[in-house]
Amino acid sequence: MFIHRIIKSFVDQIRWFQVVIFFTFAGVPPRSNIPPKKRPVQKRRTSRSKGRKKQKTRWPLALKLVIAAMVLIMLSPFYYGYVLKTFTSSWQWIKDIGEDPFYGSYSKFGIKIPKNYAIHGIDVSYAQGQIDWHKVREMRDGDVSISFVFIKATEGLLTVDPYFKRNWREAAKTGIICGAYHYFRPKKSGKQQARFFLQTASVEQGDLPLVVDVETLDGKDPMVMRKELNAFVEHIQAKTKVKPIIYSGLSFYHDYLQRYFDDHILWIAHYHKEELKIRKRDAWHFWQHSDRGTVNGINHAVDFNVFNGDSSSLRKLLIKN
Repeated sequence: MFIHRIIKSFVDQIRWFQVVIFFTFAGVPPRSNIPPKKRPVQKRRTSRSKGRKKQKTRWPLALKLVIAAMVLIMLSPFYYGYVLKTFTSSWQWIKDIGEDPFYGSYSKFGIKIPKNYAIHGIDVSYAQGQIDWHKVREMRDGDVSISFVFIKATEGLLTVDPYFKRNWREAAKTGIICGAYHYFRPKKSGKQQARFFLQTASVEQGDLPLVVDVETLDGKDPMVMRKELNAFVEHIQAKTKVKPIIYSGLSFYHDYLQRYFDDHILWIAHYHKEELKIRKRDAWHFWQHSDRGTVNGINHAVDFNVFNGDSSSLRKLLIKN
């Protein structure tokens, strides 16, 4: 209500200014509620100029044109659009005073989001329940909207996410770029898990590469985990002709994966920080920066991600013919 009153007052002042200009241009003063001051009666002077007529003040043509142009501009709906846009931008600037310039609050999404990235996305599974993907696609807060999604498909050797087929079909209809992921179990055969994954998820032109989510040792030695993970990766690459994306938490990546899988596309989880703490910024492609986001069309908290690059870089990652 406060902002509405400010805008209404501002527009009323502009309209009054337009009236003043109009009457000035027409040579008639605008009405005023202030009563005119009484002038003292002056004695008539007898002079030689008694018979002269009063000359009207003539406005220069250039001034008339300038005033007319100003009136036309102020009457234009584009002018009011510009005023409102300027006011909105100024209000956003006021709200951002004291904020970290690289890690801003986005109230509609309910989280802080790193500001140095232009492309944003989410990842979902059965935990988010049934999703209205059209509402997801239409949601926007400032310069942030949902451009891509990673969708859980399978886990281990037997588990298929019950919402995968629906999410995969409905998200793609809205134009959101989709990628499928498998939750990896190091205690199971990597190659068998890759086969199971491919039975459920297939990729087409325009999709993101398949993803393997590895974030636990399952009680196995790190060397065993890496051996089975490598078997998984090799089978996926052989069948799809594209290396899969590897997802992991930052600590798990540092402890067990760094230097072993650095030539893969990396998707790293590191929550509620303004920066992803990896030595080389170009060493990763996706960053899962929050697990507390709220999105229209999703009834539960959802993970948020950013892509490390622009739209042309993202297109280069997508599956080709």
